[in-house]
Amino acid sequence: MRCPYCRHADSRVVDSREADDGQLIRRRRSCPECGKRFTTVEEAVLAVVKRSGVTEPFSRTKIIGGVRKACQGRPVDEDSIALLAQKVEETVRAKGAAELPSHEVGLAILGPLRDLDEVAYLRFASVYRSFDSLADFEREIETLRAAARARAGAGAAEAAGAIS
Repeated sequence: MRCPYCRHADSRVVDSREADDGQLIRRRRSCPECGKRFTTVEEAVLAVVKRSGVTEPFSRTKIIGGVRKACQGRPVDEDSIALLAQKVEETVRAKGAAELPSHEVGLAILGPLRDLDEVAYLRFASVYRSFDSLADFEREIETLRAAARARAGAGAAEAAGAIS
């Protein structure tokens, strides 16, 4: 790392710390030439490859914007949307890839959004999956109903086991 004061080509790391929930690493450095200290910030950049082939940096803000549109008029608060965006970012970063298709980001949004608000999920899914007809909505609603029945059945079985 080049010293910002004397432009010496080398520096020594004095201290390293994680910041922003481990997304950044701050390093305190010392220049052996001039003796001055400076801080560097390192961040792993995650790139999203869009359908058109264009690559852009991952943006939690874009996730929040898209989910906010889907949740418009729904009883969902900003904290829940921000938490969902954080979960999505953690999910996509956990894949360990430097680049990932935008399709995978969309898939990472669908699960948490379904748990947050089913109507917002349907809105987002209809755009993301390009619903063309009423049949597409009906099919997705039936999938949601089947999942709700499965959860209710599991809950009833769990309750029955607790009683006996």
